[in-house]
Amino acid sequence: MRATSLITTIKSLVEQRVPTFLWGAPGIGKSSIVNQIAFEMGIGFIDLRLALMDPTDLKGIPFYDKESHTALWAPPAFLPKSGEGVLFLDELNSAPPSVQASAYQLILDRKVGEYELPDGWAIVAAGNREGDRGVTYRMPSPLANRFVHFEMEVDVQDWRLWAYKKGLDERVISYISYRSEHLFTFDAKSDIKSFATPRSWEYVDKILKSTITKELLLDTISGAVGRDVAVSFLAFAKVALRLPDIEAILNGSSREYSDEVDVLYALSTGLVSGYLKNENEERLENILRYTLELKSEFAVMIVQDLQRGGVRMEHSDTFKEWVKKFSYLLG
Repeated sequence: MRATSLITTIKSLVEQRVPTFLWGAPGIGKSSIVNQIAFEMGIGFIDLRLALMDPTDLKGIPFYDKESHTALWAPPAFLPKSGEGVLFLDELNSAPPSVQASAYQLILDRKVGEYELPDGWAIVAAGNREGDRGVTYRMPSPLANRFVHFEMEVDVQDWRLWAYKKGLDERVISYISYRSEHLFTFDAKSDIKSFATPRSWEYVDKILKSTITKELLLDTISGAVGRDVAVSFLAFAKVALRLPDIEAILNGSSREYSDEVDVLYALSTGLVSGYLKNENEERLENILRYTLELKSEFAVMIVQDLQRGGVRMEHSDTFKEWVKKFSYLLG
């Protein structure tokens, strides 16, 4: 299931306190999706990495109660005490069976030891698939049956929307638009340590914004997404030298065009990113007028990306003209 569909679906299940399990390959943004859901719903979010825990970390430590002359369990401080939120059990199937057993009680009964999960909290778990070469334990059937299961897909359009909102370097977004197969290059049969994933492209964004010198850039980016992808990306990044003046197009003082495909991908991303950083009606009219003379597939890409970014343009006469011209591509 695509990320946009998952967000809508899991939100509804969180509202009903239905336990949910999110499966997917490493680095595709499972934890980010759940965090985003909690943020958009305005509720709390607690991320527990169960693979790093012992059974007592969830159940608590036993102590002797003088009044009742019994042993009680002191619940851990990191579990929620009140309010509403999402308790995220990450890497659940990577946790040892003894830790999964403690989690089982929390998921099944919404309590463990002396602790009881507040009514306003929902449980969402995530894990890598057994074929992804990660450290995983087979999930017991009774535990698996306590969840509604979803498998997260890597979708380029969803990622590009997220990347615009996140403010990733325009060269990264342009490159993935141009070479979409390089968004995710994980191969469970390969022993290569570095491979491209949505997570590692976010690392590339941080590398580009760092003080690393040009001489070290190839080796550093290779460490994030692999050598072949890094070489291809840096070659594409040189396209920026051939770009028309994006700000001049947005302010209406230039109508320069290009026929080179790689330049057009970079130009389209640059225009969308530039507009989203500074939105106003005049700039919207300028970008719409500019796309009227642009190659059709790139004109549609720009407008659709703006619409996915929440830009409303139905009121614009230029947009009505745009629809007439490109309606054959919208059906």
